Amino acid sequence: MALFLMFWKKISLPLLALACITTANATEKPNVVLFLVDDMGWMDTSAYGSEYYETPNMERLAKQSMRFTDAYAVPLCSPCRASILSGQYTSRHGVTSASGHQPPAEEDTSPYPAKASPNSQFIYPKSKNYLDPEIVTIAEVLKGAGYRTAHLGKWHLGLMPQHWPETQGFETTWHAAPDPGPPSYFSPYGVSPEGNPTSKNRVGNITDGPDGEYITDRLTDEAIKFVKSHKDEPFFLNLWQYGVHGPWGHKEEYTKYFSEKEDPRGEQANPIMASMLKSVDDSLGRLLDTLDELKLTENTLFIFYSDNGGNTHSNTPNSKQDNLIKPGHPKYPQLRDWRKWAGPLPPTNNAPLREGKGRIYEGGQRVPLMVRWPGHIEPGSESDTIVGPIDLYPTILDAVGLEKPEGHIVDGLSILPVLEQKSDLDRDTLFTWFPHLIPAVSVRSGDWKLIQRWEPHSIYTEVRELYNLKDDIGETNNLASEMPEKVAELENLITGFIADTKPFEPKPNPDYRKPGTNDKPLTMERIEAELKARMCQYQLKDGALSITITGHSPFLGTARVRMPGPISVEMKVKGPTGEAHVDWKTVEQKDFPENQSAQYTIPDKAGFQNISFELPTQANTATVRLYLPANKGAGYEIKSLKFTNTTGLEQTWDFTK
Repeated sequence: MALFLMFWKKISLPLLALACITTANATEKPNVVLFLVDDMGWMDTSAYGSEYYETPNMERLAKQSMRFTDAYAVPLCSPCRASILSGQYTSRHGVTSASGHQPPAEEDTSPYPAKASPNSQFIYPKSKNYLDPEIVTIAEVLKGAGYRTAHLGKWHLGLMPQHWPETQGFETTWHAAPDPGPPSYFSPYGVSPEGNPTSKNRVGNITDGPDGEYITDRLTDEAIKFVKSHKDEPFFLNLWQYGVHGPWGHKEEYTKYFSEKEDPRGEQANPIMASMLKSVDDSLGRLLDTLDELKLTENTLFIFYSDNGGNTHSNTPNSKQDNLIKPGHPKYPQLRDWRKWAGPLPPTNNAPLREGKGRIYEGGQRVPLMVRWPGHIEPGSESDTIVGPIDLYPTILDAVGLEKPEGHIVDGLSILPVLEQKSDLDRDTLFTWFPHLIPAVSVRSGDWKLIQRWEPHSIYTEVRELYNLKDDIGETNNLASEMPEKVAELENLITGFIADTKPFEPKPNPDYRKPGTNDKPLTMERIEAELKARMCQYQLKDGALSITITGHSPFLGTARVRMPGPISVEMKVKGPTGEAHVDWKTVEQKDFPENQSAQYTIPDKAGFQNISFELPTQANTATVRLYLPANKGAGYEIKSLKFTNTTGLEQTWDFTK
């Protein structure tokens, strides 16, 4: 079936596109260049305010373009790329995660995993691992209308040959490796950093250059060669950079320069990222120079864009992946090189935006977008129009004088009227469907943004977050509880969006177990794994945890209470009266700070007593210590111990069961 569809597209799309073309003379068709950077954040260029990164060619382009301040991508790369090529929301085309390097699922496979963690209330849908061949891409429409088309660089929209760019409308291609990043930034590109051949990664048609050749430079060479070869024909150049994605290959001469530079803003400091961005900027400059030399600039629609927000999670002390990379691991030399120059710094900092890649906050999806078309777009202009990846497809068609393909749904709108300053966009809403990592859906409507989650997370505990981005671009003040009517209004927009695009929605998890509960018996083995005794000894006896004090500072320590505060503590206890306390440290703290305690008292009464008190913290707890009165030789019995926060997250030990 897939082969039939590919054949049908090859013979029918040229006829379809030629029938709807409105440009009278082929020589008048504008060229189109899409220069896409990988993992480049909103503040990762001097054109948008960075004072650490040096990107003079991006500044040069900004002075010749309309610069968008409120342009969005998607929090991960593959979904955004699929939306660019299709003009559709991720919820419609189904590529919702960065899984384009994984084998495609069988046709009859369920869109849901067979099971989900019992800690999750929902089973979340899987992402498609490729761009569906049935989708009519922008490249196919342009190729059918007589354009010469090229895809150069990262693809990440399908592992198998039937899903490569060659089958999606691109006649000239240069791409390699199914991975999110290239096997290496330096030639030979199919060899790992240890020098071992990685033939399994040698997909596509990449060819090695001279030893040590930098892949960003090579991509630029290929792009310039394509432009020169087709300078007398209309062309569509889809140049998708590998930079600045991992494995973070960089030119050390650039890196050394930035290692000696300080950011006046005090926000960005990673010399490797600065080095890679400079290389991307060099690439941009060479391509712009080529268009000038060939006198193609005036007749070229040039789009500069990023596929998601800047990476703020890699190379951090809490990065699980990095912590697993030890000597002998294939990526160890890359990580060692990274830390030689960058230390424990993540790739970038998106401040004043919140967080980064992989998150639905502004830092994860607000990106730079600059569009140049001399004679149509005022140089140095700026727009705060809300635009996204779905809008590039209809904008390109509008600019070259083509209609949308019949039967193909396009969710985006042409922003050409905005670019030419003829009218505003007839839309002030944009949606993001992201059922992965921290699953959520969001809507940007005017100055307002609503994030809607299906369930609370240990870190992101609110299922509704409402922000006024005009007043609070950093998303620091959640107004959801104060403005329920606004929340309801934006929720209705999300409901309509879901009804229109018809995604596979998260479904209830039949195996869900509320946090703090456990179907397994509360055995001594489980207790010993979850509650560590210090200066005391315990055993299960007669439906209670029987504790004997053996030292001067007895406590039970646990790492199971991981939730944001404030946290209520309830305990049913019997034993000698005395003063005691609970200490905690948060996920950001290495040690237990002094005076970070909550006091409690065991009353002078016979029998079991119910005691309750609060841990006055707003941050996420990582480790909690329940101290007992220091009565050496004394005995205490605890029937139950419960920690609960205001969002309903709970951790309970019921020793009576």
